[in-house]
Amino acid sequence: MSACGGFIPEKPVTPEEVKICREMKPFIEAKAGANFRAYIPLSFRTQVVAGVKYLVKVYVGVDKCVHVMIFQALPCNGGKLTVTGVQHPKTASEPLIPFDH
Repeated sequence: MSACGGFIPEKPVTPEEVKICREMKPFIEAKAGANFRAYIPLSFRTQVVAGVKYLVKVYVGVDKCVHVMIFQALPCNGGKLTVTGVQHPKTASEPLIPFDH
């Protein structure tokens, strides 16, 4: 869990982030305008706001990744997940840098 304020440093995904990414895959593909055969969450950063912002790097094939912003509302507000932004294509070596779209 991250502290209030900025994003935590990038680290490998846990089963929680993998589950979130799998659940949000159709929405991520729609925003990216692509269907991903390969789809392997690699690393993530989080920021605690009025919920949690997840910034996740997902491998989608041959040194290509997608960077995804997912917002999870607080449990008291339903805990709903929303894809708020997608950057594609990215390379596997590009760092996760927060973005607003």
